[in-house]
Amino acid sequence: MSSRFIQIVEVGPRDGLQNEKTVLDTDQKLDFIARLDAAGAKRMEVVSFVNPKRVPQMAGAEEVMAGMAPAAGLSRIGLVLNMRGWERAVAGGCDEANVVVCSSDGFGIRNQGANVAEQIAAMHAIAQRRAAEGGPPISVTFSTAFGCPFDGEVSQDQVVALAREAAAAQVAEIALADTIGVADPWMVRARVEAVRQVTGDIPLRLHFHDTRNTGLANAYAGVEAGVTILDASCGGLGGCPFAPEATGNIGTEDLVYMLERAGFETGYDIGKLIETAKWMSGILGKPPAASVSRAGVFPA
Repeated sequence: MSSRFIQIVEVGPRDGLQNEKTVLDTDQKLDFIARLDAAGAKRMEVVSFVNPKRVPQMAGAEEVMAGMAPAAGLSRIGLVLNMRGWERAVAGGCDEANVVVCSSDGFGIRNQGANVAEQIAAMHAIAQRRAAEGGPPISVTFSTAFGCPFDGEVSQDQVVALAREAAAAQVAEIALADTIGVADPWMVRARVEAVRQVTGDIPLRLHFHDTRNTGLANAYAGVEAGVTILDASCGGLGGCPFAPEATGNIGTEDLVYMLERAGFETGYDIGKLIETAKWMSGILGKPPAASVSRAGVFPA
């Protein structure tokens, strides 16, 4: 049994909602965020500074940030793709900026209108601007770090080279994202170990989707490999509008249940997570994807 603390970054308000047919209004988004805060989320992706014409579910990022008072103990993360996004995140008062860089050209061009080299250049430019002018800490998430829906396999060497670039930019955290849910636990362990060789003591975070029912197994492999920061989405919401057949992130309540059964600490109230997932399922008109919200906890 372990008593190690595993930090779960709640991504429901951003990654969770961006692929849903139902578009929430600002008040509903703020209510969702407040419920997740009450359930124990201490780091939360709350907004995405992207073009609302491309991702209408993420419109109103400034209004969401303006509607949130800085909360004690809650770090509000804004997703950023380019310099314009960085400027909006700074102006909006985000506590962290999560810069997304695709690991494959095929996904990068469809998702962000830029190839990998162009996105790496944008990441460096943002990091340099922050160093010169200040601003929130920057984390970098490498999407499609385990496979691309358009280019196929993404090699470990490719991901290691990208991680080396992020380390050179002196970012605060590096994440590997299985955007389309193709990873397996053994690949996760190998990739974490390889990336660690070039990132030094920069914390690693992992982001898994449960598209092929391997999400929790991959989270387990990451924890076994020493990672202590994982993304998850309440209710198992999520997916990417630019990834064919994309399904949700691993459910926060599923991850909390698994970890706390094993003796890890997460700081979440699983009962409140289940309540929140069921509340959101009522808004979206479909049952939660997360298993624990359907089956309940054990012992009851």
